[in-house]
Amino acid sequence: MSSAPQAPAATRSSAPEETAATLAALEHSLLDPALPESTRVLLERARDALVASIDEARTARQNYRALFDAVPDPVSIIAWDGTVLDLNKAGMAAYKRPRAEIVGQPIHVLNPDLPRDHMGPVHDALTRGDTYVVEVTNMRADGTRFPVEVHSAAFDHEGERCMVAVARDLSGRHDAELRYRELMETIDRGILVRNADQRIVYANPAAIRLFEVEEGLSLDEELRPERWKVFDEHGRELTEPQLPSMRALQTGEFSASAVLGFYNCRLRRLRWMSVTTVPQFAAGSHRPHQVLSLFSDVTELKRDSALFDRAQALAHIGGWEWDTGRNHLHLTAEARHILGAHPAPETVDDMLACLRDPDRHRLRSALDHAVSSGRSFDLELQGQQMEGPSFWVRFIGEAEPGNPIGSRITGTLQDITERRRSEESLRMQARSDALTGLLNRDAVLHELETRLDDPRRSTLAVLYIDLDRFKVVNDVLGHAAGDRLLASAARRIQRAVGHEGLIARFGGDEFLVVCDCGDEPQRPERLADAILEIFADSFRMDGEEFSITASIGIAQSPIDGLRSQQLIQSADVAMYDSKRRGRNGWQSFTPELAEQQLHRLQLETHLRRAVGNEEFHLVYQPQVRLTDGAVVSAEALIRWRNQSLGEMRPARFIDHAETTGDIVGIGGWVLREACQQMRRWRNDGLGIERIAVNVSYRQFLGEDLASSVAAALAESGIPGSALELEFTERVLIEDVPDTLRTFEILRDLGVVLTIDDFGEGYSALNYLRRLPIHGLKLSQLFVQGVPHNQSDVAVCQAVTGIARSLGLGLVAEGVETELQRRFLLDLGVETGQGFLFSAGLVPDAFRQYCLARGAAMDMTATL
Repeated sequence: MSSAPQAPAATRSSAPEETAATLAALEHSLLDPALPESTRVLLERARDALVASIDEARTARQNYRALFDAVPDPVSIIAWDGTVLDLNKAGMAAYKRPRAEIVGQPIHVLNPDLPRDHMGPVHDALTRGDTYVVEVTNMRADGTRFPVEVHSAAFDHEGERCMVAVARDLSGRHDAELRYRELMETIDRGILVRNADQRIVYANPAAIRLFEVEEGLSLDEELRPERWKVFDEHGRELTEPQLPSMRALQTGEFSASAVLGFYNCRLRRLRWMSVTTVPQFAAGSHRPHQVLSLFSDVTELKRDSALFDRAQALAHIGGWEWDTGRNHLHLTAEARHILGAHPAPETVDDMLACLRDPDRHRLRSALDHAVSSGRSFDLELQGQQMEGPSFWVRFIGEAEPGNPIGSRITGTLQDITERRRSEESLRMQARSDALTGLLNRDAVLHELETRLDDPRRSTLAVLYIDLDRFKVVNDVLGHAAGDRLLASAARRIQRAVGHEGLIARFGGDEFLVVCDCGDEPQRPERLADAILEIFADSFRMDGEEFSITASIGIAQSPIDGLRSQQLIQSADVAMYDSKRRGRNGWQSFTPELAEQQLHRLQLETHLRRAVGNEEFHLVYQPQVRLTDGAVVSAEALIRWRNQSLGEMRPARFIDHAETTGDIVGIGGWVLREACQQMRRWRNDGLGIERIAVNVSYRQFLGEDLASSVAAALAESGIPGSALELEFTERVLIEDVPDTLRTFEILRDLGVVLTIDDFGEGYSALNYLRRLPIHGLKLSQLFVQGVPHNQSDVAVCQAVTGIARSLGLGLVAEGVETELQRRFLLDLGVETGQGFLFSAGLVPDAFRQYCLARGAAMDMTATL
């Protein structure tokens, strides 16, 4: 483009004509003889001033034209509407047109490619007082084009807004840039250009080759500082601020031919390069905006220098060269240091002697192949220093390029001992349990599977060990103390087993021992006895003493399983049978246990479908006033009648349902059914004020219990005060914030809260003080022993005292004899239940029982 403002042509042509007419009129007036003298003098003065002004204007126009034509670049004077008003000689020469073909024409005569609204941005810039600069293509008379950079500015000419435009021909610069780019691309020296943020903005092919950047990878990613170590000519590692490119950006100073070593951490390869850095400045800036670095590879020139050895020592890399014809071995100083042989090896046999078998044979074979076929090699080998520790070294070698008979083999060797030790440490960490240091689950499964695949070691035994009562101790003391207890238990198992088996922590408080039994068939049982014996001593933790025992299951291959999972599952089944038999013992897997396992699987399958198949029903056991036998409440017992399994009592399926989580759905059904039964009894006129449901700890953990209770109350239409919930002490031990909030919400609903089987678990009195509990139920485990068993008597007295002191209600379970009833009355217990009064009754039978015994006061429904 060529654009800049000036006055219209009409204004430029009319001004001289008016001046000439005025001068002629003055001369004519002075010829009049009748003109008064005073007027004559005034007109003469005006004439002389006008003549002087005309002479001055003529001189200014001559100076303007001389200066205008002296500018070496094309200059145009352009009206505000884009019409060309004037053009200098350089413009006529550049466009190869006479001035008359251009002046008076629109600017498109010089640049036909301009858009229709091209003057808009020009006017905006000039109106703000700025200079408008743009690169466009102008056209000569013969139609050829050439690139120009146009600078436009505004000025006023005879009251009109105009523009002056100077066009700089860029053809020469473009040619120079093209030649510069070709030079950059073809030169055999690496060139990198980085900006002020140290990001690479240009890299020529030679730089990509020198820095061994693979095709398709990011230059910034491959050349980032953490992937490289850089050494100065004295072998000292440079920090990032010390790099020449960083210094050039900071100081703006040129740096020539600095010799630096570049170590590629990924490829483990060192190159020495001569580096020249040139800071580059943007126009008008006093700080570099980028830096150009020129790299020349000088590695070959420094192979035998002390500087090369020093840098290799820092990177733990040594060089070696073997002349096969003379059987002469050359080692750099660092290579000799890595091998640690005295005197230094001078032949390949001397170097091989530094390695351990079979690695020396691997290197010998690789060298022979390199000599015979020119094949390169890259090996990681283990060596042994004389009277020193073992080490690991990476050998890289290749035949001399261009030598068809491979008479010279060169390469590097690097000390990788630290890396191999780190890898071994990481491998051990990946195989080890962080808490106990034993093998972890994945590692022992791999080892077991490997041994089962070995025909010589396929007669194996697996001991599955589970700590008895560990969860209670863990809940009481907290997880930190529980972790210390697990670590202590692991050490005991290690002492008991010794080197006779692999030991692993299989998960939680479960451990696995894998041992061979081909040479000693009784080894599994002997080890199990040793483990039980070592657990006979109590554990001391935080000043407390705990008795932790173990339950152990034993399974042997091939009779109990051919694969690892099958063998472990058999040992797990045997372990659970040991727990069922009373804990603190071991049990071997038997076909009978396999059958029991099958029955458990069948039970689980049918139990999962029981609610949907409407297989459950409730029966109610009355709770009575111990003084006169009047019914005050009742406990609802769940029953399960399955078409395949028959009638199932809770003892057969409740624990299993809690283990699998099915208890949540079953408990929800009991809650809804109990509330609906309460509604039906009230509709029948039975004066029952409250019914309660026993909830599992899993219902507190696995669902929104408060919402479920509120929904059951709303659905049945009974108030919260008509419902009582019973829960075991395990709910107390959990003591999570959600549990505490659930208690508060239930209390706000008016629901009565009672602890069932109080005294059987860990009775934390602090919880009784903090939680909104209404009552306790004295476990039948203690009631059955009174009044003759003094331990049971003491427990009953203690629980009664706790309830009385805290203002809690108390109900005794399992009352079966008259002696028990009188003992409880004397103790101050007012309410009881048991076979002395009635077994569980279906709803209609329970209603008749209540009517026969008198007014029914209170109802309780539990699982």
